[in-house]
Amino acid sequence: MIKDITLGQYIPGESFVHKLDPRTKILISLIFIINLFIVNSFKGYIFIILFTALCIAISKVPFKFIYKGLKPIFVLIIITALLNVFMTSGGKPIYEGRFITIYEEGLKLAAFMVLRLVLLIMGTSLLTLTTSPIELTDGIEKLLNPLRKIGVPAHELAMMMTIALRFIPTLIDETDKIMKAQMARGADFESGNIIQRAKSLIPLLVPLFISSFRRADELSMAMEARCYKGGEGRTRMKQLKFSYRDSIAFIIIVLLVALSIWSRF
Repeated sequence: MIKDITLGQYIPGESFVHKLDPRTKILISLIFIINLFIVNSFKGYIFIILFTALCIAISKVPFKFIYKGLKPIFVLIIITALLNVFMTSGGKPIYEGRFITIYEEGLKLAAFMVLRLVLLIMGTSLLTLTTSPIELTDGIEKLLNPLRKIGVPAHELAMMMTIALRFIPTLIDETDKIMKAQMARGADFESGNIIQRAKSLIPLLVPLFISSFRRADELSMAMEARCYKGGEGRTRMKQLKFSYRDSIAFIIIVLLVALSIWSRF
């Protein structure tokens, strides 16, 4: 399950999506997330599903990576669906039992929430899978630059967010190694009740925290050795520039939003 987490991973490529400006991809991801909550009918979700499938096909990212990103939240998806099915009333009764009644509105809302969660994970995963950590840092910093006038440390925020994303795969690998080492010594992480499982995680969390602090210390020393002083006076080898690809991408996302608003009426 730990190995299935794809957040923070980057797959190099030369596709249309890979070559988009990182600012474009970040803005489109935000618009995509907002658009998921604009839609209130299955007709609207058809357009979003087609858009997501088109992005995955153009990016040439293997679907197994998208699927791996969904696996860790399967339990959350099932719980969300069941809560909406059994706790939402309205519409025509589909099933009437002794203790529970399932309504048409509950099934509809459950389907909506499942679609939202799945599309949300797929859309945001595509951002990190097709954007390198350096590009992501530059894109976030450029978008936050206007907030510097009110004292927001744009560069520092962008750097912290990117470092956090960058080290998620590293920490996942470290957790997997520690878990296998502890299991080889007789540790059991799967049997017992919730309290027993929580206690069994202590031999895993302690070395993981120690390893994380050591890695953070090594990173800070490496940055100081390279005379890192923040964003002031810092230059970049690759300057971000919008191209015709970004214009096409913005036109497509605007059309998607227009179709989503149209589907509401």
